[in-house]
Amino acid sequence: MTEYKSEFLSSLAARGFIAQCTDETGLDAAANDGMITGYIGYDCTAPSLHVGNLISILMLRRLQMAGHRPIVVIGGGTTKVGDPSGKDDSRQLLSQEQIDANKQTIKATFERFLSFGDGPNDAILVDNDDWLSGLNYIEFLRDYGRHFSINRMLGFESVKLRLDREQPLSFLEFNYMILQAYDFLELNRRYGCSLQMGGSDQWGNIVNGIELTRRCDQKSVFGLTTNLLTTSSGAKMGKTAQGAVWLNEDMLSVYDYWQFWRNTEDADIGRFLRLFTELPMDEIARLEALDGAELNDAKKILATQATAMCHGLEAAQKAEATARETFEGGGTSEDLPSISIDGARLTNGLGLLEAFVIAGLAKTNSEARRLVQGGGARLNDAPQNDIGVSLTQADVVNGAIKLSAGKKRHVLLRP
Repeated sequence: MTEYKSEFLSSLAARGFIAQCTDETGLDAAANDGMITGYIGYDCTAPSLHVGNLISILMLRRLQMAGHRPIVVIGGGTTKVGDPSGKDDSRQLLSQEQIDANKQTIKATFERFLSFGDGPNDAILVDNDDWLSGLNYIEFLRDYGRHFSINRMLGFESVKLRLDREQPLSFLEFNYMILQAYDFLELNRRYGCSLQMGGSDQWGNIVNGIELTRRCDQKSVFGLTTNLLTTSSGAKMGKTAQGAVWLNEDMLSVYDYWQFWRNTEDADIGRFLRLFTELPMDEIARLEALDGAELNDAKKILATQATAMCHGLEAAQKAEATARETFEGGGTSEDLPSISIDGARLTNGLGLLEAFVIAGLAKTNSEARRLVQGGGARLNDAPQNDIGVSLTQADVVNGAIKLSAGKKRHVLLRP
């Protein structure tokens, strides 16, 4: 591993964040000599960010912890175009109302990880719509478009992948990399920003911004990427059979977020402890060396540490206690995810399959049928293999009906 002088790159390298850097020596020297400003951009494609975004957020956090200034760029402007990186198909275009609503709900996420304020290394949150929407198209092409080679742009992975698979790439999307490059130039002019970070799929876009800044303003700036995470079994980080692992509590309960980390594969424990917690490295080495049943203790520590960073220590400890009561004590915890239903639906009987769909434990009746017939369904902790069962008021225990899919997914239906 490369020996760095700066605290920033040293900490990132030790914990496995770094994939590529445009000029390691120059960036290391700049970060060691004084405060630098770095940014990452986030488009507003959904009401919440997800665990797949977490590694980049934590890069900003480590930048700030090392005494530097992070900038969060909300992509109010670039969301209108859609980033083709890592996509086979065009992203769905959102209305201005949807973009504005998503902007508001994802902004709060960053306050959990970064310190905002007026201090020298306090984080800044900006919206690239502030400078992109006011651009004059002809002037923009004349001043900046001339610095981009179509031949080279066609070779970038985000474009090449789509073309190699003979998937359509719209001219709108083709412009995305130019707009992102302009973001870097604008941030350098406004805030002295000298570093853009992101996932490895953003490498081409980042390099474009570096070159545009050099050509227009003769400034040297840097790019740093982290690997796009997959689990040891090859699954994309942040995706489960139930969908995305959202960071906003109103889209995924704290308990389910804790369970996501608790279910980490054995081979990923050390890597995830280094990336997603701030435990000392010697403690991580100790936990990583555990085996057998003791490895479950390391998973619980990972789950509580990662959940505390996102939702607060009290909420994380509450989720851990809920899991302990549910799995080790055999009880039904009040803190399990719950869904309200009309009590009248139990009068004539609510079909078991429909109940599992309502609870979100199955997407369709067919999926619920397979769950029941496969032996994975439980009603108030009792196995259920009869698809014809109906739930009634008699099934309500302590004000709720507990449904379980497998050993780790539980929901309370509250009439």
